[in-house]
Amino acid sequence: MDGGKSLLNEKTLGKKLQRARQEAGLTQQGLCAKANLSYSTLAKIERGAIKAPSIFTIEAIANAINISLDQLVGHQTNKINYKRTKSGIEFIYFDLNGCLIRFAERAFSLIAKNYAISTDTIEAILWRNNDDLNRGKMSIDEFDKLFSEKLNIQHFSWIDYYLKAIEAVPSLINLMTWAAENYHIGIMTNSMPGVFNKVLESGLIPKLNYDVIIDSSETGFIKPEPEAYQIATSRAGFPEDKILLIDDTKANLIAAEKLNWKIMWFDYARPEDLSAEIRSNLEPAN
Repeated sequence: MDGGKSLLNEKTLGKKLQRARQEAGLTQQGLCAKANLSYSTLAKIERGAIKAPSIFTIEAIANAINISLDQLVGHQTNKINYKRTKSGIEFIYFDLNGCLIRFAERAFSLIAKNYAISTDTIEAILWRNNDDLNRGKMSIDEFDKLFSEKLNIQHFSWIDYYLKAIEAVPSLINLMTWAAENYHIGIMTNSMPGVFNKVLESGLIPKLNYDVIIDSSETGFIKPEPEAYQIATSRAGFPEDKILLIDDTKANLIAAEKLNWKIMWFDYARPEDLSAEIRSNLEPAN
């Protein structure tokens, strides 16, 4: 993904990353292991051979060093002329399942039809293990094995059914694309390990210049737990009252509001109306 937009002037990016790594007491090999990067990629970034690493690469480095993206590179992205609402919002987190994509209830029907199993049985197995999956305590492979054993079937792949079932919500994706040109944006999702990257690779959501990705399977905390929002606040690099969460689950929104975030509810049963309403609220103050 290193063909993304440059976050800093190419002459300073490598030095900034190198300094941050050294201050964290990490060798290049140590950082590569923590950030899941190849040694050659990191070495090329630090010496300036890769002039425009993607936001995802920089985010991985920031997470591995345990600092926010802002602390790592400062707000020197290529976004300019940020808009600001009357409420002062500067950073927007978008939820994934139920907002940017229609969640995968249809997957239950597909699995039930293929294996002649009731949807209630399938849902019970998933929801019984959903929190462990979303916290990253259980891998997708482990879940597939458990599912196969409980139902006595072979070659089951939850992610395959998930990707077949989900659909993009165009109105909110259009809103997010507009917001990316006017605000700092991020994704904050309760997701199973590797799911967000699969969705991104599928093209269902655009590869925008996301400032932060908060994936519960990587942080170990799920919405509406306070720790999830504390991590998201730190990585966004803005005060709580400058951060907006767009989410379809009211419990998640209530938890965010308790921490002084701004909130906007999204219901994909009427996506166009709510997307238009949210955009209206995000238009700049006069």
